Amino acid sequence: MTAAAYDPSMILAILPEIGLIVLGVLVLAFDLAWKEERRRNIGWVSSFGLLVIAILTAVFSHPVGNSGLVWGGMLRWDWLSFVFEMIALAGAAITSLFAMDSGLIGKRGEFYLLLLASTFGMILMGGAADLVMLFLAIEMTSIPLYVLAGFSYKDARSTESGFKYFLFGATTSAVMLYGFSLLAGLTGTTQIYQMAPVIQSGGLPLFALIGVLMLILVGFSFKISAVPFQFWAPDVYEGAPTPVAGFLSTASKAAGFAVLIRFLVAVFPAAQPAPSIHTYWVLLLAIVSTATMILGNVLALAQKNIKRLVAYSSIAQAGYILIGVVAASGLGISGSVYYLIAYLLTNLAAFGVITIVGRMTGSDDVSAYAGLSRRSPGLALVLLVAFLSLAGIPPFGGFFAKVLVFAAAVDSHLVWLAVVGIINSVIALYYYLTVLKVAYLYRSEDETRPAAISRPWTIALVVCVLGIIVIGTLIGPWFNWSTLAANSLFG
Repeated sequence: MTAAAYDPSMILAILPEIGLIVLGVLVLAFDLAWKEERRRNIGWVSSFGLLVIAILTAVFSHPVGNSGLVWGGMLRWDWLSFVFEMIALAGAAITSLFAMDSGLIGKRGEFYLLLLASTFGMILMGGAADLVMLFLAIEMTSIPLYVLAGFSYKDARSTESGFKYFLFGATTSAVMLYGFSLLAGLTGTTQIYQMAPVIQSGGLPLFALIGVLMLILVGFSFKISAVPFQFWAPDVYEGAPTPVAGFLSTASKAAGFAVLIRFLVAVFPAAQPAPSIHTYWVLLLAIVSTATMILGNVLALAQKNIKRLVAYSSIAQAGYILIGVVAASGLGISGSVYYLIAYLLTNLAAFGVITIVGRMTGSDDVSAYAGLSRRSPGLALVLLVAFLSLAGIPPFGGFFAKVLVFAAAVDSHLVWLAVVGIINSVIALYYYLTVLKVAYLYRSEDETRPAAISRPWTIALVVCVLGIIVIGTLIGPWFNWSTLAANSLFG
């Protein structure tokens, strides 16, 4: 065996995966050892364990330079994978806190184990450099999420959402896998970073490549809830346990974008002979981005259920993030990555408030938020910060994220796409302010009764709000991370 086989970077590259396996064993052990009344504390174990893994990853497992392929070319260890590892770990840690006092799921050790398993798959998705590894990572992420979406088995809506998510996910995965098989057959390899030279040689028919790309985009579009494969999101978000819906809308979506960005830039880069498939995927995604923003925002206007409203908002947010991908430049990719960092904290904060208000009032209707500012000023403030950030209002993280992706579109001569994004941002502001109007101006009969907010919920909300403000004001470190992630693709 060669000395390269003992390269310590191979272990460092999978440090978070190793940590998740150890944490999963601990969760199982505590689930067996503790009585039911103590199993709520498994949430603390999961959240603290994820925090430790994130710290160890940041200290010991951050890439040096652009790093490169590890484990026989199955994984790529670079700044893009590192940033999405941190996003997945942060999303799972915050979700664990929100789940602790969320009815049935909070005392079930298997809930946290499934959450960790899905996070494991998301981390592999961020670094997958081979089609086989990529498909396995996507399924490792998706299968636990199917179960989590239907985890509240006593609630018919949750069972229905899990079943719908499974059916739609399995179908789109099958279509995507067929596209993977055709691409591997055309290029003669499953290694993502070995495909571009074969395609650039010009020996492959363009129409075949376009057909394969469209098949693969079926699966990717489903993961990020982009048009025309967004139809599952409102029903699944409404029926799933609220912390699970938050995890689906943030960490899972971020993993989908990680795969989309790496795949398109690595396999179909700009430096290809004309007519280039790069031109076609940019045009196709520009159309998808436009349709996703418009459909998400327009349908959100009519929603009376806040989980469905945020679901359509989440669809629209995917359209904004796609603008950076369509720009296909260093600024565009760094803008999309920055957007995903801000979006993680923002949407988790929104779903955290929805979790608490839903538990407090027994309703997910927008009308249930009447009098929230009097019943719980702090909770109303979190909702205000989250929704204004989603709308792109300074000084919150969502503002600078939108500035980056719109600037990238203009820089890539896609001014019309930036204009569409700005118009849609104005439309979105209307329904965000509608909810805030109900929370701050409408009255409720029980508004004098104080809201009970547990310690885990308080910690999670404070972390999210502080993160939203810090990302929107202390821009340098996060933009540097995003730039390094983009440079690892174009460097």
